[in-house]
Amino acid sequence: MEEVLLVEDIPIEDASPKGAKITIWTLNRPNKLNALNNKIHEEIKKQCVRAESDDNVRAVIIRGAPALPPHEGKKQKPSSFAAGADISEFEGKNSDDVRPFFEDNAWEAIWNLSKPTIAMVDGFALGGGTELALSCDIRFASKKSKFGQPEINLGLIPGGGGTQRLCRLLGYGKAMEIILSGNMVSADEALRIGLVNAIYESEELVESTIYFAKEIAKKSPHTIKVAKRVIRASLDLPFSEGILAERSEFIALFDTEDKEIGVKAFLERKEPLWLGE
Repeated sequence: MEEVLLVEDIPIEDASPKGAKITIWTLNRPNKLNALNNKIHEEIKKQCVRAESDDNVRAVIIRGAPALPPHEGKKQKPSSFAAGADISEFEGKNSDDVRPFFEDNAWEAIWNLSKPTIAMVDGFALGGGTELALSCDIRFASKKSKFGQPEINLGLIPGGGGTQRLCRLLGYGKAMEIILSGNMVSADEALRIGLVNAIYESEELVESTIYFAKEIAKKSPHTIKVAKRVIRASLDLPFSEGILAERSEFIALFDTEDKEIGVKAFLERKEPLWLGE
């Protein structure tokens, strides 16, 4: 049976509390450019439950499996994070057929994680693949990566949050341009408009992404969770209410053990040994 999602946990020895790890999920359908089928969605949702319930998981990285070597006489397939949804699963379906899937999907499962998430994009991230990257908190990409929402060319619109997350991330006009044209966005352009946080050469992408995830893993896991919650609130709350939410969470952190540990370590010029509370 095809293992469509590979999972690797990497321990972080110098993080506290002990047992810290980052988890890497690899979309594993390289023969289909890692297109997102129903099975991948189900496996991602299962891993989201695991990551959320495991206090040792400090960050999640999502990547696509590298292209397979070509068969003799065949062309090399391009690298891909996820080249969209598996369109073969759309044919002949009506709204009643697809509604249960889209109402309980992997994009929202990732979006709702309290742990930091990083999309590591090396190659095509199109349609549902762009939406998967948008569901993550941070996006790192290789210089050969391309993004886009080509659903308009199928008589559809983005259905995994693309219209909403692109608009909030890039603004109304740029979201309109990308979605209505269906055109692809280069890595350089993605960096310029803020679609990705950084771009690297392909051979540097893995090391750079894992290094960043490890840096997050060394922070107080409780404080990281609070920070993500407050930043996320800015997407839903009016500015004045967001300021109040931030202030409330900031003040509450003064009652935590990790605040005392962090302040004391700073004053003594030592590394903090977090308790995670």
